[in-house]
Amino acid sequence: MRILVTNDDGVLSPGIITLATFLKKEGHEVLVVAPERQHSSVGHAITLHRPLRLWQVSNGPYPVGVTVYACNGTPSDSVVLGLEELDPSVELVCSGINIGPNLGDDLTYSGTVSAAMEGVVLGRPSVAFSLDCEDETSAHFEAAGVVAAKLVRWIEGHPLEKGLLLNVNVPNKETGMLAGFKVTKKGLRIYEGKVTKLRDPHGRVFYWIAGKPTDQLIEGTDVWAVANGYISITPVHLDMTHYPSLRKLKNEGLEEVRL
Repeated sequence: MRILVTNDDGVLSPGIITLATFLKKEGHEVLVVAPERQHSSVGHAITLHRPLRLWQVSNGPYPVGVTVYACNGTPSDSVVLGLEELDPSVELVCSGINIGPNLGDDLTYSGTVSAAMEGVVLGRPSVAFSLDCEDETSAHFEAAGVVAAKLVRWIEGHPLEKGLLLNVNVPNKETGMLAGFKVTKKGLRIYEGKVTKLRDPHGRVFYWIAGKPTDQLIEGTDVWAVANGYISITPVHLDMTHYPSLRKLKNEGLEEVRL
């Protein structure tokens, strides 16, 4: 299978190197196109108002046979350039392995998941991989690499439906400690203290957006699965229409409102 690998942590992140390495070991043809630097939480941003540049970089820590490009744009830019400019024959887009989870509503902010969304927009089945770790020094990337390789092998025999991506979150454990796969729905994370107001040395006010998440551990959700040691696989589609409201709004006379 011809696979485009990307991420939002940058082309030299250990997560993307691990992902490309494990997919290459499985015999896939791997093309890496990723941002030159970190773009975490940029969402589905596409660059429209400045030129984009794309350049090939040496394999370095990547395995032999993997072609690696960097770009000065976002994760979604990387997917567009990879599919439209470099290799239109790509069959699958894999994004990650992200340093940190993308659970609940985090996926709407995530550059990792949004890169997979761009793959879907361009007609390719896509998978986003994230590891539930705090930083790369404590991360069990090898376990996430094993998960990615096994899931892609499964997808080869079970093609994803058109317009679908899989959002995969892996607990930060050694492979033998993982409880297995769980197909889940998106859970709920509530961020408390999201805005912190501070002052710089000159007394000027500035703000830091962060906050510590509190998960609602409802069985069947992604946050519950990861908290209980399972690999969470959430099917996500891009049709955001709320279908139950279509008939309701029509029946309530919205279309008859006079301009």
